[in-house]
Amino acid sequence: MGLPAFAERFRDAGFAVLVFDYRFLGASDGEDRGRIVPQEQHDDLRAAIGFAATLPGIDASRIGLWGTSYSGGHALFVGALDPRVKVIVAQVPALAVARSLIGFVGSEGFAAYLAMFTDDFVGRNAGAAGGWVPIVAPEGSLACSRAPRRGLVRHLRAGAESRWVNHTSLESIARMAEYLPAAFIDLAAKPLLLLAAEHDGIIPVEQVHEVFARAPGPKDLEVYPCGHFGLYPGRPFHGAAADRARDWFLRYL
Repeated sequence: MGLPAFAERFRDAGFAVLVFDYRFLGASDGEDRGRIVPQEQHDDLRAAIGFAATLPGIDASRIGLWGTSYSGGHALFVGALDPRVKVIVAQVPALAVARSLIGFVGSEGFAAYLAMFTDDFVGRNAGAAGGWVPIVAPEGSLACSRAPRRGLVRHLRAGAESRWVNHTSLESIARMAEYLPAAFIDLAAKPLLLLAAEHDGIIPVEQVHEVFARAPGPKDLEVYPCGHFGLYPGRPFHGAAADRARDWFLRYL
């Protein structure tokens, strides 16, 4: 996904940076591949914070979180509740996942998803294997994203050692639908920077403005004239977004 480019920008500014893959994803182990349950990823993020704090030369009183997209939502959620986190930067963060899903598939499609979630739960509770759906698929097919297929696949496969798989479990989607990453943003009385995309088709910028208004601050919001992936490496606003995050960490850490 090109995340090392952000880490390198922060490292070059003098920060120690820990980059990791959640369980079931990337270079991390665990089965089933592609599973993305938010509560499990929260625990992975908390464990990463704890590990970083034990490393030589790390000042555990000055820890910041940076996350993007779904992990940007995790940065908001964990950052609001974990006192070890002193600064939060969330780039195009997931905020109201059910609303995003409705935006992808419409109200009728979401109702069909809810029925699938229920059937899948009943089956798994009876001992059957859970179902799986593609992350991206040809137009008109069942998938959990409406982002342009070619661009999203290229983005997710970025990196020579990519182990990305084009599927996730129905259980993951069900847990995503229940997830409100900014539920506790009013408790995040610590420096918060939100980086948003004006033409984001995945995380509507109106959601970002709503969350920003609820945050106690100190806080800032930067909106770029691009889509969801416009802040990633190789895209027009990557440098500006990475520098903005770096400067926020320099100011408050």
